[in-house]
Amino acid sequence: MPPDTPEPPRPGAALELLVHGVGGTTPEQMLDDPRTVRVTGDETAAMYRRTDDQYAEKDPERFADGRPVPEAYCWCNLTSGNGSRALWLLLLPFMVVNLAHWMRPPAAPPPGPGPAPVPTPGTGTGPDGDPDPDPDETSSNEHPRAAVRLYGVLVRLIALSLTVLLTAAACEVALDLTAWQCAGSARCAGERAWLGFMSAAEGGWWSQPGRRLALAALVPTALVTLLWYLSNRTWSAYEAQRPPRGGVDGDGSPDRLLRPALGRPGFWYGRRLVARLRAAHTAAGLLTVAAAVGGAAARHDRGAPGAVREAAGWALEALLLLGAVAVTWVVCRRGRSERRLDNRLDRAAVTWLPGASIALLALAVLYAGWSRPGWRSAGTLPGDTTFSVIVLAQGLLVLALAAVALRLNRRAPHTRTVLYGLGGPATAMLACALGGVMSGGVAQRVADWLDGPATPGTGDAPIGPPVLLSWQASVIPVLLLLLLVPLAVLAVRTALAARRLAPVVEAEYEGEKPDTVRTRRIAATRARAALTDAAPGIVGIVSGATLLLGAGALAGAWASGQVPGRAFDGGHPFVRSAAEAAQALGSWLIGLGCILFVTWGRRAYKDASARRTIGILWDVGTFWPRAAHPFAPPCYAERAVPDLAWRMSSWTGRTGGRLVISGHSQGSVLAAAAVWQLPAGTRRRVALLTYGSPLERLYGRWFPAYFGPGPLGALHREVHCWRNLWRRTDPIGGPVNLPPEAGKPEVDHRALRDPVVYGRTHEHPLPEPIRGHGDYQADPVFAKERTVLLNRLPPALPLPAPRAVPGGGTPHTGAADAQGSSGRSSG
Repeated sequence: MPPDTPEPPRPGAALELLVHGVGGTTPEQMLDDPRTVRVTGDETAAMYRRTDDQYAEKDPERFADGRPVPEAYCWCNLTSGNGSRALWLLLLPFMVVNLAHWMRPPAAPPPGPGPAPVPTPGTGTGPDGDPDPDPDETSSNEHPRAAVRLYGVLVRLIALSLTVLLTAAACEVALDLTAWQCAGSARCAGERAWLGFMSAAEGGWWSQPGRRLALAALVPTALVTLLWYLSNRTWSAYEAQRPPRGGVDGDGSPDRLLRPALGRPGFWYGRRLVARLRAAHTAAGLLTVAAAVGGAAARHDRGAPGAVREAAGWALEALLLLGAVAVTWVVCRRGRSERRLDNRLDRAAVTWLPGASIALLALAVLYAGWSRPGWRSAGTLPGDTTFSVIVLAQGLLVLALAAVALRLNRRAPHTRTVLYGLGGPATAMLACALGGVMSGGVAQRVADWLDGPATPGTGDAPIGPPVLLSWQASVIPVLLLLLLVPLAVLAVRTALAARRLAPVVEAEYEGEKPDTVRTRRIAATRARAALTDAAPGIVGIVSGATLLLGAGALAGAWASGQVPGRAFDGGHPFVRSAAEAAQALGSWLIGLGCILFVTWGRRAYKDASARRTIGILWDVGTFWPRAAHPFAPPCYAERAVPDLAWRMSSWTGRTGGRLVISGHSQGSVLAAAAVWQLPAGTRRRVALLTYGSPLERLYGRWFPAYFGPGPLGALHREVHCWRNLWRRTDPIGGPVNLPPEAGKPEVDHRALRDPVVYGRTHEHPLPEPIRGHGDYQADPVFAKERTVLLNRLPPALPLPAPRAVPGGGTPHTGAADAQGSSGRSSG
């Protein structure tokens, strides 16, 4: 057979829109040219081209050979821009619990081939409070929709408990350890001159416990204010970015209801929900401070003469209870509005809820400052059971969330879904554990500093945090010991897998002279890359052990009322020694964690390279909108997805050209989300090229309701053409595993060879590296598949004729308009 005649290049404008992955990169690296220019965007996120290609649309000869103009979208500054990003480390538990919201199992199996059923608009209220039912749930059955709503409510309540926990930890440090215990102790206050004016031994105006508490309340109040400020600042920069008008079939037709979730008009526009949740969480934090300040005084007044003060204390506590009920109601009332661009704001909740909480805090401060000459502080601050109540509530909420997730997963089971649908509850448990470790760590370190060299709570005149925090620290060594077992099993399995893969590797490079060292290196890389698929099991083991150990710590604290080192004083010597060792080692580990945490944050604040390393964590964790916790780091996709959708819509609309959006790693997720947001007419002129993509391997397994077989299959049907490149040595990317669609080529390319050649050749005289997750463009297959995608798109339309500028001036073309001006925001 004669060789295939290559298809001649198609004329007309063509653009390759490159989107980088985690960790970020520079435009010069993406475009492989030291001379680049920003064509649209700002310092945070922008589109770049080679300087020679800045006005390529004006030169038809530029596209004569069929090669597209490369254009790079750099979004890394959204997660690792200025030094203030280092403060996001404080928000880590909030980010993790926000991920749990999006790990919900789908409420119905993915639709089979053929047209999907058309739901009837206006038949009920969707899970996000919208008037239309979610197409993910069948309108004929209310139970899945109720389960979806309940799942969201439970996650939001867990997120609210984390805000209360963090605020309570700040109150523990400032109010209990410092103002109540240390300032009330002549020894402790005498060793610290800065506490002299509050010392009970001095007898000054600030020496009364209530006034000391009122003054110390400034610290947790400042923390809540800082969280509100960060959330409000990022809300105006991220959540307010609008997607293109007229996109995603936003005309109200029934087809709009059948869109996958990421294709809905309001999915990347969470302005209303974040504003409402921010008000509720701010109020919750302020009410926690007010309860810590006023609650201690109210308890004292109930046991002291004076009916007026006792009545005032009861009234204050009743008002605090009403405020807590109002906050809970606002959090539970409604979720996200995704089916439309919801520009409304809940003015009453956004304005009055924080305002009323500030007023209650002011009342609590005035009430606590009431003169009580006979009041003395002793022991720990009354109400130290707060942490026990929070931990118990979190455990019960996680168990309820697990029950709902299992129920949803039974309706739409899939073998690739992690932990049988329990990925969300497991992640929520880890968020609670992170919050507990951070809270307990700060309290333990401050208590250790105030109490001297002794372990907190074990000295003769102990100054220490609540007993529960010491118990929680004591279970950390036990958890680490338990974790060694699965890690050892994984190490053995990886070594055995590498040995089994050696003959497979040599068979793939048939005709090459075997090299034992080279083969072992390739096989070991493949075996290590497969460890990613074992991550769900590790997460399940850690979260399950955390739940059980946390329950044991709570039971031990309640039953004994003593720190572990003293709770077993009358027990067997081995048990007593083990308890003392666990408490000391746990306290030391928490202290080490705090030091590393502060050091890491300080280095990230000063060093841009360290900030980019931490930014990898945010690249993965902050892709999703803030649907559960408003104080979580902002969702960069709410800026990046509209940027990409606007660019693709405007460029194809003005030039009539062909466009391939080329996404690597996390960039492939952004690319897919942006294609979902395009109008149907624009999607027909866009091809999708993904490589090193976690779309199915990570997102499809952990977020099945949004990237499972159903949504990815819908994306395959909607986009004109899609090709996915992957390697077996890639620990992140993989195939998307979609069945073939009639009339469309298969999405997944066969696994690329890595390395490209096994040994030395004339074309490759030096050994080729094992590239793993990077440098996909170095493989010749990349350019070939990009050309194939461009040739499958409809021919480019003629460029619009130059039009005159009203009032005279130089005529300009649509191509020039599509370029934009340097520095103009694309969002």
